[in-house]
Amino acid sequence: MAQKCAIGIISALAASASLAQSKVAAADGPFNFPGLSTAPSSANPQHQAASPPPSQTQKPPSTAGQESSAPPKARNDNPRTSSGGFDPEALERGAKALKEINKSSYAKKVFESIKQQEETKQTEFAAKAQEYKAMQAQAETERQKVLYDEQKKLAQHQAQTKSQMARYEDDLARKRMQAENEFHRTRNQELVKMQEESAIRQEQARRATEEQIQAQRRQTEREKAEVERETIRVKAIAEAEGRAHEARLAEDVNRRMLVDRANAEREKWVAAINTTFDHIGGGLRAILTDQNKLIVAVGGATALAAGIYTTREGAKVIWSYVDRILGQPSLIRESSRGKYPWSGSLSRAMSTLRGKGSASNNGKGFGDVILHPSLQKRIEQLANATANTKSHQAPFRNMLFYGPPGTGKTMAARELARKSGLDYALMTGGDVAPLGSQAVTKIHQLFDWGKKSKRGLLLFIDEADAFLCERNKTYMSEAQRSALNALLFRTGDQSKDIVLALATNRPGDLDSAVADRVDEVLEFPLPGEEERFKLLNLYLEKYIAQAGPRKPGLFDRLFKKEQQKIEIKGVTEELLKEAAAKTEGFSGREIAKLMASVQAAVYGSEDCVLDSVLFREVVDYKAAEHQQRIKLAGADSK
Repeated sequence: MAQKCAIGIISALAASASLAQSKVAAADGPFNFPGLSTAPSSANPQHQAASPPPSQTQKPPSTAGQESSAPPKARNDNPRTSSGGFDPEALERGAKALKEINKSSYAKKVFESIKQQEETKQTEFAAKAQEYKAMQAQAETERQKVLYDEQKKLAQHQAQTKSQMARYEDDLARKRMQAENEFHRTRNQELVKMQEESAIRQEQARRATEEQIQAQRRQTEREKAEVERETIRVKAIAEAEGRAHEARLAEDVNRRMLVDRANAEREKWVAAINTTFDHIGGGLRAILTDQNKLIVAVGGATALAAGIYTTREGAKVIWSYVDRILGQPSLIRESSRGKYPWSGSLSRAMSTLRGKGSASNNGKGFGDVILHPSLQKRIEQLANATANTKSHQAPFRNMLFYGPPGTGKTMAARELARKSGLDYALMTGGDVAPLGSQAVTKIHQLFDWGKKSKRGLLLFIDEADAFLCERNKTYMSEAQRSALNALLFRTGDQSKDIVLALATNRPGDLDSAVADRVDEVLEFPLPGEEERFKLLNLYLEKYIAQAGPRKPGLFDRLFKKEQQKIEIKGVTEELLKEAAAKTEGFSGREIAKLMASVQAAVYGSEDCVLDSVLFREVVDYKAAEHQQRIKLAGADSK
């Protein structure tokens, strides 16, 4: 028992020494004897094993920037302590207390109390160990939760990073595709542009080649036409020379026959003249030998000569008076009336019948006049209005026809007069200026003569601007002004006898007073393609189809070759329409001249046949000639 107490005391002293060493002391706490506590600790080895060492359970927190340093050494202020900090005084006091306790009668109670305290401490220590394990489990749970949160955040961060990388790669791929598409589009545009430029160059080259081919073809056709024309000319010259040679031979034979016949006739007439002069000579000898007969013969011859002279001069005076009163004025170039009232009655009747027949054949009553349908309708309306005006004794309306030359103004005036039942008279303004001072008298004679027409007269003045121009012109003579004033005086009032129709190519040059006397203004434009086609048909019939052989007379049989009828081959409506398209800008007169040239070309050929080749050749030649005239006129105007 004493040994155990001693051991306990020694353990207490050792514990106190260790507490002093570790600087842990509890002034009011119970004593703790390590020797007494060894049994419980050894009796519960699992508890000791479960409790972790202090170094493992508690770790001093360390922060970044702070370095862990070794604990400072204890300061040894007491000289009795060792350098390690051990104070033996506590051990001495323990040994002293142990001796006192051992001597005391309460040693067993103290031991029991110390034992209970040790057990209580062990229990508390076990509770703290459990609490520490719970805290460690909670710390592990927290650590696992933190690790899970960290892993979750890492996974989310990785997923977000991966998503951002995917979006970035998608953006890069999209931008790459856009760049590639833009590159391909730019490349395609460049290729398309290059193809278009290549196509344009090829088209230009093709056009240039075609133009060169067309130019060479035209040049070839022109040369061919020149060669054919030269061949035709040479043939025509040869044929003409042959015909002339034949005509000369026939003429020599006919001349010899005529000479023989003339010699026989001459001899017969010479014999008759000799016989007559023999009788006259005998009578003259008888008169000369008798003085009375000579005086009577001389007086009779003188009276006969005086009577003949007087009768001739008187007849001239009387005829001039009759011509001035009843005859046609000298300004009239053409008229449906005769020179005198009694002349031309039969011809007027025949022309009226022919006019009715041609009107019935034409259907519209305009004969050879081909006009635009609207213009033709307007002229028909004017003709009907003029005819009704004459029947109702109302005043006539004056007219102005203007347009390019050769568009049918004169022919339209004739047809207008014929359809309205009036006589017509044609004069030209260029005939007034040469009359000088006589122009006024002739103008008055013209209107006096027109008033004598029982049917009414349509006076057509062609080239009216020649003497009806503005009176303020410096080059206009006083005689021309007087003639203009005379015409203005005679046309000042509306007339019931005379319809004045003026024709001009320059309506702006007319005097304002003349323009004021005009009631109807009609423009005659150049014929369109349809009108040109009708004109070509008309003149083809007139100059080609109806140009047959006439009944030859005696002189024609002797000295002229028999005429041939023109044969038409291959001249169809399509060819005429083609010619109508080529003759754009031609007037009606130019188309008539074109068909006359076709007729001349046919007569110049060998077999007198009109085919499509010859017709095209003449049309092309005339079309080129027309264009050349237009160029020359433009050059002259500049």
